Amino acid sequence: MKRPLPAPIHGRGASANPANRFEALAIEPDPEECPEDEVPALTTKFYRDFSRTIIAHNNSPDVGFESSINPYRGCEHGCIYCYARPTHEYLGFSAGLDFESRIMVKEDAPELLTKELSSPRWKPQVLAMSGVTDPYQPVERRLKLTRRCLEVLARFRNPVAIITKNQLVTRDADLLGELAAQHAAAVNISVTSLDPKLQRILEPRTSAPRARLDAIAQLRQAGVPVGVMVAPIIPGLTDHEVPAILRACADAGAQFAGYTIVRLPLAVAPLFERWLAEHFPDRKEKVLGRIRHLRGGGRLNDPRFKSRMRGEGIFAEQIRDLFAAGCKRAGVGERPMLSVAAFRRPVEQLSLFDRPLPND
Repeated sequence: MKRPLPAPIHGRGASANPANRFEALAIEPDPEECPEDEVPALTTKFYRDFSRTIIAHNNSPDVGFESSINPYRGCEHGCIYCYARPTHEYLGFSAGLDFESRIMVKEDAPELLTKELSSPRWKPQVLAMSGVTDPYQPVERRLKLTRRCLEVLARFRNPVAIITKNQLVTRDADLLGELAAQHAAAVNISVTSLDPKLQRILEPRTSAPRARLDAIAQLRQAGVPVGVMVAPIIPGLTDHEVPAILRACADAGAQFAGYTIVRLPLAVAPLFERWLAEHFPDRKEKVLGRIRHLRGGGRLNDPRFKSRMRGEGIFAEQIRDLFAAGCKRAGVGERPMLSVAAFRRPVEQLSLFDRPLPND
């Protein structure tokens, strides 16, 4: 007899730790010692990451940047659909609960960034924060690694593009405004749904929809170019909200917009299926069917460039047209081009009194 799924864990996107695809052994709790109907206590733990570089590079034609900064690996936000979950398996963790509760922290990120930008080998270009996990996840309020990296970028006047689901980004409006004055900063606020009930289970530790709209308004007031990423669009679950999201964000001050279709690579697919069974059993087959149709039929993920972000087929075309019409009605356009013209390498000069006296 098939055992029922355990209850979802409050404040977490995943409810299980699937086996790591790189590990030969997997640990499963003893049913007698840990019954599946009992939800275990789970606290977030943080570990030092000893990476020796901070700027990552990619050659993907699907994203608008070639280089990015990720102060954290893993993400407390716990978004169940997050395409970055499988990256945690390279660290020996699971893509499930481990991804959102075992966070690697790059404590030396600002110093590493200073070193890399100071090198004559660095060619000024837009740096994305963050290309993988959110730079404004909850622990950032305490550690301030993202802010310290922004201080470095402002000192060098190197352009930065930020994407986040957290209102905490408004804390750094001063630095972002300083960069924006040099045409060197833009922020994308990611909005998946305007429904706070759906947001709490889909993206459990992110800012509420109303707070994200407030973040857009505050950044715009600070002179920072700000837009909305309607991402990811989940067919059969959130696609009907696209026009309303665009309208609400434009009313708050969003100037540009973009979107992506949900991606379910590797371990993310079974995690998402399990989440649907826990929260939307009546819609599970409809949602999965739509996703399979977007991915060419039979698959829940298509890793091919170009196709992986937007999908293909009639449902992909419908979403594309719905988004385009929504942008036109809301009066939002494409993201601005950032400039490297103001880039500089500051030179720390010693004052006269810091210099050693000449020998007699």
